[in-house]
Amino acid sequence: MLRSAQDTSRTMLNFLARRIAQIVPTLFFVSVLIFSLQQLLPGDPALVMAGEERDPAVIEQIRQQYKLDQPVPVQYVYWLKGVLTGNFGESLRNKMPVRELIAQKLPVTLQLGSMAILIAFCIGIPAGIVSAVKKGTAWDYGANLFALWGISTPNFWLGILLIFLFSIKLGWLPASGYVPLTEDWRASLAATIMPAFVLGNAISAILMRHTRSAMLQVLESDYVRTARAKGLSERSVILKHAMRNALTPIITLGALELGTLLSGAVLTEQIFSIPGFGKLIVDAVFNRDYAVVQGVVLVTATVYITLNLVADVAYVLVNPRLRG
Repeated sequence: MLRSAQDTSRTMLNFLARRIAQIVPTLFFVSVLIFSLQQLLPGDPALVMAGEERDPAVIEQIRQQYKLDQPVPVQYVYWLKGVLTGNFGESLRNKMPVRELIAQKLPVTLQLGSMAILIAFCIGIPAGIVSAVKKGTAWDYGANLFALWGISTPNFWLGILLIFLFSIKLGWLPASGYVPLTEDWRASLAATIMPAFVLGNAISAILMRHTRSAMLQVLESDYVRTARAKGLSERSVILKHAMRNALTPIITLGALELGTLLSGAVLTEQIFSIPGFGKLIVDAVFNRDYAVVQGVVLVTATVYITLNLVADVAYVLVNPRLRG
């Protein structure tokens, strides 16, 4: 028993080591890609920072200060050294360290994304299970109709509709703005529940379709028929046998969708005036704020890759046969 537990732990550690070893070169490639694509953006950062007067002496000083007079590979090395020490540079517009801007905006997007994915899971997975178990019934048709509505409804239209109903007509929720959880958690939840539902609505529809497809496939498998033949209750068969084995594609989709949410939901954040990553990256692109663009994209890519690692670990916990 002890040997088996030790072997399991060793296998899990080896699995994690392999995945982490793959992440390092991936992040390096992403950093090179981000920095290279940044060079293709129109405009000269030195001219932007110099202001309207554009004194040649000031422009030259800026080029030397930010290493813009160096070749691109040398600029990348200086930038990468700063990133490895937590220094993402300084925002041209706000004159603030990019690290501080990210620290301000990331919790907002984390809260909004986490609430949205939680709403999506609470609606989409149960709807998919019911649709698969009740295939061909009114429950199935209703769940599919909900999925079609969720996928087809534009986020901006649903957001405006919710503001009109719950803010203007009923006066239950604030129409826009954001309150940090640390200041007032009730006000914070009230301000983010509508944008979270808007984002979670579309994801729940996608989750429902994937859950239904996976459950239908699993319910026709031999081990489910064997479980039923043993006299197990239908509830036990569905929840303990079928659903657990149908979770793998759902975990994949959930990790990818959460990564997408954390990269910033631009339209939804604009409609509800949520100061998250989406608004930050859009403002940075329009203002030629190169350091902010690089920092936000790199952090987003790192979070996305990390979520994929978490999904891989979840696969193993759900299905130990994938450890090999």
